[in-house]
Amino acid sequence: MNNLPVILIIGCGSIGERHLRTFLKTGRCRAIACDTRPTILADMAAKYQVPTVTDWRAALADPAVTAVVVATPAPSHVAIATTVLQSGRHCLIEKPLSLDLEGMDALQAAHAASGRACQVAYVHHSRQEVRAARAFLHSGQFGRVLSATLVSGQDFPFFRPAYRDIYYAHHAQGGGAIQDGLTHMVNLIEWILGPTTSLLCDAAHQLLAGVEVEDTVSIVTRNQAGALVTFCLNQFQAPNEGTLQFNAEHGSVKVEYHLNRWGHFARGADNWTWETFPPIDRDTLFVTQAGDFLDACEGKATLMATLAEGIQAVKFNLAAFASLRTGTRQTVA
Repeated sequence: MNNLPVILIIGCGSIGERHLRTFLKTGRCRAIACDTRPTILADMAAKYQVPTVTDWRAALADPAVTAVVVATPAPSHVAIATTVLQSGRHCLIEKPLSLDLEGMDALQAAHAASGRACQVAYVHHSRQEVRAARAFLHSGQFGRVLSATLVSGQDFPFFRPAYRDIYYAHHAQGGGAIQDGLTHMVNLIEWILGPTTSLLCDAAHQLLAGVEVEDTVSIVTRNQAGALVTFCLNQFQAPNEGTLQFNAEHGSVKVEYHLNRWGHFARGADNWTWETFPPIDRDTLFVTQAGDFLDACEGKATLMATLAEGIQAVKFNLAAFASLRTGTRQTVA
């Protein structure tokens, strides 16, 4: 057991605790919880029987620490991750990678020089139905994807009852639907179809009580290969549902999150052909992601989001906010 790699979890709020719990569930590592709040650390020690620290820089002096999860507020991600990579540790960074592009050159340089894994925690890469649909589309059987749609929503207060009191309530901390919920789906579409080149965004606060950030977003985009993509997301509808559809030259592919399935419909066919997976809880995705990250630390290829994809997602967000402010289509830098 003592020979297992040690993962330092920096930031043990809701998402940090989930990382701590699910890394331990892999049975492939030990963990150290790091936070500046004594009550949080006491809770982590009691629940998971892990050592705790308050100073992540001091913790990096421990040669047993082989990898780090950065689960602090978004504005601090880049600076912490840069230091982590410079120390020679592997790094998993929560989404969004950042709220702007400051420090990205230094982060990329640190990653290149380190020879270590650096991934961004877009956990939807871990969904089996998404992986299957992506593999089918990349096989080329249906030809080039010409259009795609994403329609998604949930009763956000049910799933995140503390949303008023956490980062979500403030754009400057990574909150709002664009930076919090939509960024997962944007990254997913770009993982399948390639980078977005331009977009037109509309968004508004429609319903969520106690916050002023947008809870509803509509974005139309063009991607690098010329596909037209539409994103439509809200964070107040009653059903927790998400559907992605890709319309290609010779057929369509659909992913239905709420039914745990993906399907394809060839041109000339009579109906959809479905592959359905067993229902899962949210921890399952994070256990898969943790296992993939541990594989990456061992030098194995994975389907995790790369640092370059994380930076692209930041550029998308910046273009979306610029479009929202100006009412004009924006180029994604």
